[in-house]
Order: sequence, then C-alpha cells, then structure tokens
Amino acid sequence: MRRRAMAGPEIERLIQLLSKLPGLGPRSARRAALALVKRKADLMEPLAKALAEAGRAIKSCSVCRNLDSQDPCSICADPERDTRALCIVEDVGDLWAMERAGVFSGRYHVLGGTLSALDGRGPEALGLDLLLNRLEAPGIEEVILALNATVEGQATAHYIADRLHGHRVGLTRLAHGMPMGGELGYLDDGTLGAAFRARRKV
Repeated sequence: MRRRAMAGPEIERLIQLLSKLPGLGPRSARRAALALVKRKADLMEPLAKALAEAGRAIKSCSVCRNLDSQDPCSICADPERDTRALCIVEDVGDLWAMERAGVFSGRYHVLGGTLSALDGRGPEALGLDLLLNRLEAPGIEEVILALNATVEGQATAHYIADRLHGHRVGLTRLAHGMPMGGELGYLDDGTLGAAFRARRKV
C-alpha cells in the first residue's frame, strides 16, 4: 500500500532534512519537526534566523582548518595558547571534545577525515601540506596524534608519522582509556582526559 503524506510538502521537506542530522532517524525527525511547528514564534523562527546567520558567517580557518566565524579562528588567534604543542584531530567535533574536556591548551590541526582510497580521500584532502608547512615554523616541540582508534584512523596516524619522520619534533599519540573502535566525540571527559595524559611516543 502506498504511504500517504501526513502533512504538506513544506513540513515533509523539513522532516526529510532533519532526518539527515546525526542521531535523528525518521521518527525523531518527525517529533522534532512537530515541536518546531508548534513553537513557530519562539523556536522555529529564531532557529531559522540562527541557521541563516551561521551559514553566512562560518568559515574554515586558514591556519588549522577549524570552523569559526573568524579567520584565523579564536583558538589560533588566542595568545594564551601554548604554541609548542600541536594536536592533530580527525574532525572539528573531535577538537570540540578536546576543548570540552579541558585537557589541552595548545593549537590544533583538523584533518577533516581520514585517508580512504574507497572514498577518494588522499593526503591532499587532509591538508597535510598545510600541516608540514606549519611544522617548518620554529617553536613547535610536540605533535600529538589524537585520531580515532579505528582502522582508518590508525592508518592515517601511521602515514602522518612517516611523513613527519625527520622533523625535529616529538611525536606522541593518545593511549590508555581510548578503546579500539572508539571515536573522540563520543568519549566522556574522564576517559578522554586519561587517554590524553597517557599519550606515548610514536
């Protein structure tokens, strides 16, 4: 039997878009859409305005590839950050997790993914040339590989370690507390803190 639309095309489109967000399946998207429709004045309209403003303002940092409304981003522009340590993360969500846990006070480099031949993601897509250029500048003493403990994450970490061979920086990676298959964005603050403190040389 053909499924009939339960609402007009505008609401169905809203549900369809919401269902593309992480953690929202079709049912959750319908509940979210209904909440927005019911609270049009105090929720839907301010949210639509905030989304439009964010879409216009947010850009990729030309230094570390973080997402922010300024370039360089607020982390790269912060004079209080430790310029001797550079933490390499897979995605902006991982950077946010590190900042939320408060375990790192240095600078970051966001890869934007991992090496993947199947997805056509090579070294150039991860901004590795930008990373290597950053390491040419004096002052960086430690590079921390804070990549997800997945097969792709580990393969990317090994590739980066090979590329950094010969650079006069200490190279460490997260250790205890980070389970195989785990992703930084889903770890609790205590586990992430333990993994960061127990990082080891590569």
